Amino acid sequence: MTKTTLPPPEAHTPPAAAERLPISALLALAMTGFICIVTETLPAGLLPQISEGLGVSQSLAGQMITAYALGSLLAAIPLTIATRGWRRRNVLLLTIVGFLAFNSLTALSSNYWLTLASRFCAGMAAGLAWSLLAGYARRMVAPHLQGRAMAIAMVGTPIALSLGVPVGTWLGALVGWRTAFGIMSLLTLALIVWVQAKVPDYPGQPGRETMPLRRVFTTPGVRPVLAVVIAWMLAHNLLYTYVAPFSALAGLAGQVDLVLLVFGVAALLSIWIVGRLVDRCLRAVVLVSLATFALTALALGLWGASAWVVYAGVAVWGLTFGGAATLLQTALADTAGEGADVALSMNVVAWNSAIAGGGILGGVILEMQGVGALPWAVLALLLVGFGMAWSARSQGFPSGHRASNTAVVGH
Repeated sequence: MTKTTLPPPEAHTPPAAAERLPISALLALAMTGFICIVTETLPAGLLPQISEGLGVSQSLAGQMITAYALGSLLAAIPLTIATRGWRRRNVLLLTIVGFLAFNSLTALSSNYWLTLASRFCAGMAAGLAWSLLAGYARRMVAPHLQGRAMAIAMVGTPIALSLGVPVGTWLGALVGWRTAFGIMSLLTLALIVWVQAKVPDYPGQPGRETMPLRRVFTTPGVRPVLAVVIAWMLAHNLLYTYVAPFSALAGLAGQVDLVLLVFGVAALLSIWIVGRLVDRCLRAVVLVSLATFALTALALGLWGASAWVVYAGVAVWGLTFGGAATLLQTALADTAGEGADVALSMNVVAWNSAIAGGGILGGVILEMQGVGALPWAVLALLLVGFGMAWSARSQGFPSGHRASNTAVVGH
């Protein structure tokens, strides 16, 4: 195995600062992720109001989510490559300004097609943001703190899923869906000030140093990690998308919000746990997370009609999922080395494909086999993901401390 020396922190970073976590800057990145998730999912809880406001059916209103996902899928890789030479804070601010502009346009638009276009463009901003955040967090700290830094930078996702979306839905129902999007714009204004004040700036990568897309994709270990991303996230979204009908099996149709809250709280705890372990034993945590989620799916398949089993299963599921973004993005960036930014943009595509695939595959299973078949499909996907992670021992998910393994990202 070829060894690559871990890159030091940025040359202008004081040695003492390199040994500390820049909490305020990392939380600004987490806030960016929070805005990405809430912007994406906010229409889901407001479809009746949006449908009425735009004069379209609820199914057409639901395409606001589809347009956002398509923007992320199509733009992540080309925008990441196009902006690799830019200073990093300028790229981050570009994504935030994108949310400001397109959430504001969504709030003001009375034309359905203009609204879809603004959602597509907001998705483009999200695709660029997701490919940037992990590498940015890693760059702020010394190599041995990179895992913990990423865990903090990713905390916005479970907060958005567990608290942001329900609160946004409640707010939209209270003051109107347009006002809800307007409030998102106000949050981005505050975030712009926060980023300017607290987030350090770094140079981009000169054109002569950039790695082409094909070379990054064929880097040993990159494809196995991306395959695990797809299997794990497809399994997660298969169950998460249809958690309401699945909960109804156990008589919890009226408690879906509480079920999701249990999941979100467990996911937050998971981020803290993973942040403590990711640098020391990334491979072990990935394998344990996949195996535990698989056992949970098995329990839900056998005893999913029990409310207690569902609540316990959802809690364990949250524990295995909360740190997944940190684990997978760390593994991918370490494996890709100098091509980490491009590899992380591929991760955005894989992740969003799994979100879309979970909805489609889950819908087919629901229609053909019924909701009780979902845990068994989840179990099958997790076994595939576990097998791929297990086999990627030398490159992708190596054992031991990260500092003893191959290339770590050098931006």
